[in-house]
Amino acid sequence: HLALATCRNLPSWEADDRFLHDALRAAGVSFDVPVWSDPAVDWTRYDVCLIRTTWDYQDRREEFLVWAERVSVETMLLNPLPIVRWNSHKSYLRDLSVRGVATAPTEWLLAGTRADVAGLMAARGWERGFLKPAVGATARETMRFEAEGETVAAAQTHVDRLLPNEDLLLQPYLDQVESAGERSAIFIDGVLSHCVRKIPVPGDYRVQDDFGASDEPVRLTAHERDLAERAVTAVPEPLLYARVDMLRGLDGTPCVTELELIEPSLFFRHDPAAAQRLATGLIARTR
Repeated sequence: HLALATCRNLPSWEADDRFLHDALRAAGVSFDVPVWSDPAVDWTRYDVCLIRTTWDYQDRREEFLVWAERVSVETMLLNPLPIVRWNSHKSYLRDLSVRGVATAPTEWLLAGTRADVAGLMAARGWERGFLKPAVGATARETMRFEAEGETVAAAQTHVDRLLPNEDLLLQPYLDQVESAGERSAIFIDGVLSHCVRKIPVPGDYRVQDDFGASDEPVRLTAHERDLAERAVTAVPEPLLYARVDMLRGLDGTPCVTELELIEPSLFFRHDPAAAQRLATGLIARTR
């Protein structure tokens, strides 16, 4: 008996997991879709708790990690607790970089400090910048701006508002997202499964469904595939699922922008067989 953890108020457009539901039913596996934050749920009833659409966790990270710790004692949590804890803060990108994985260039702005956005941009020689929280998803509190003019002042205001309470990442704005889209490589049980290209609406950079972005199957270049595989193998624990998001950097070579190991969309609609592979991996872990 499995739990596929979700959140309250799941967006109405989210239907991708129906492929996983169908695969589990076809295999004769019973499952529920409980809300992770519901105190009435008895997690000991389940052989495995698979984190799926817990998309509100970034607004209450500490509460989510306490929940994950409790559930990992009561049943098998996937991905495992150490991975969830590590992946819930984007400092994991620094760890990947140390392990030889190409990641987007980043200035780390630590909560409680002050940061001179224009000065950092000038020191790096970046003409356009991008800000995002170290804990966040769905483009929450992200911002792109120019190094010169009014938008850098707006970026400074943005930083001054957020930095007292949370860590931020300052990066060069990689405008390839607008023309070429973002590549996402999905792995099931450590093996590359399928890949998609996420395309924002014209003039936007946000590649999430929430903002009208589209997605389509894509073949990775050899360089992109190698990078994605190195990102996954840089993680010391086995992963049931992973999604590696990549953009072309300032030098034109691909770099990892996110490694999603908690609750990523896995784009089963572009490869329903991937849902069957995930179901197989889940079932194997219950034996």
